[in-house]
Amino acid sequence: MPSSTDTADEVVSSCSPPRKRSKKRHLSAEMKEIQREENEASTIKEIVVKVSHKVGVCRASVFNVLRQYKKNHTFSAPMTSKHRKSIVKSLDEADKHTIRRKVHEFFFRNEIPTIDKVLQEHLNFKWKKRGRNSLLLDREEIVLWRRDYLTKIGKYRNQNRKIYYLDETWVNAGHTTSKVWVDDSVTSSRRAFLDGLSTGLKNPAVLRFPGKGKRLIICHIGSEDGFVVDETGDYHEEMNGESFEQWFSKILPNLEENAVIVLDNAYHSRRMEKVPTTASRKVDVQNWLRSKNINFEEAMLKVQLLRIVKDHKAEYQKYAIDEMAASQNKTVLRLPPYHCELNPIELIWAEVKNYIAKHNTTFKFCDLKGLFKEALELITAQKWENCIKHVKDKVEKRMWELDNILEEQVEPFIIDIGASGSSDDESSSSSSFQ
Repeated sequence: MPSSTDTADEVVSSCSPPRKRSKKRHLSAEMKEIQREENEASTIKEIVVKVSHKVGVCRASVFNVLRQYKKNHTFSAPMTSKHRKSIVKSLDEADKHTIRRKVHEFFFRNEIPTIDKVLQEHLNFKWKKRGRNSLLLDREEIVLWRRDYLTKIGKYRNQNRKIYYLDETWVNAGHTTSKVWVDDSVTSSRRAFLDGLSTGLKNPAVLRFPGKGKRLIICHIGSEDGFVVDETGDYHEEMNGESFEQWFSKILPNLEENAVIVLDNAYHSRRMEKVPTTASRKVDVQNWLRSKNINFEEAMLKVQLLRIVKDHKAEYQKYAIDEMAASQNKTVLRLPPYHCELNPIELIWAEVKNYIAKHNTTFKFCDLKGLFKEALELITAQKWENCIKHVKDKVEKRMWELDNILEEQVEPFIIDIGASGSSDDESSSSSSFQ
């Protein structure tokens, strides 16, 4: 440690900052007092430079501490700000789906779901006012999409059209059961060796980093007859729109004529044509309108042109795979967002993943494909039929009832709000899907 006779320049040169700071440190009150006493002859600026280099914090923080001491004659560590994710951003799709189901349970009981009820009573969250809305509702677009889906799939069944359910899933190399039996009497590896026992099941390294490691992705499609025969061997480490479309084109000939294909909006949403958006240049919007022979005035603002685009874009927003299916006399029916429970194949994937978790003993990526194939072979047509029946008779029926219950609940609630003098009009209405 430099002596009190060292000059400020010598102190600075001998205390150059490290190239990499692994952890910030704060001097204790006692250390700060010692530093002050050892540098009585130094200027405040020299002291600040020295402390800043020693502790590894910026000079502004040191000046703040000195100002505090001058004012209160006491020292305390500066407050450090913590950047925490909001609750919403920390939720994955499974958590969001669970919350949605909880909200729907209120509707089925003919109760109004509020933030207080859902978050505090059922999810053990503290209630906190986040906005002006007091009632949890689906966006209008979601309600319309759900209603349209349920209407169409009912119509297709009445027409005796074959309905296939398509989806993709993935599994990490370390996928295994989360809970196992453990012998609590084995307290150490040495004790296990002396007693001729094991230390329990081997854990995959990826358990230390959930969601990490190599993963295997598979796309498949099935009906009440079971999985469709797929000779393409569509196992991937990565999946994108292009690879999905290649697989989809190969599986289409294996489907019955005039069939319906139910799927979600993951990789399947590539448009045949790009429609102008607010991010487009004005000249590009004008050129697009001209190419479609849509009339507009040259003096119009961009916002006016985009309004014209919005009125016509439905005619030009066809999906690539929808057109591929239509070319072979098949129809694509898309699930509403956040409604994976309407797809029976989700229940099938749960069975498949459960089998892999129980039989995955090597935790090696090269063995995953074999386990996947074994699991798929165990999924019989009867299993498919049971899953489809469950979705049809229970899930779809509850969803249909939900919309009716919701409408009955919302109307009187809105009247009460209006009577109280609060009017939000439609300022909080959600934007439509692109």
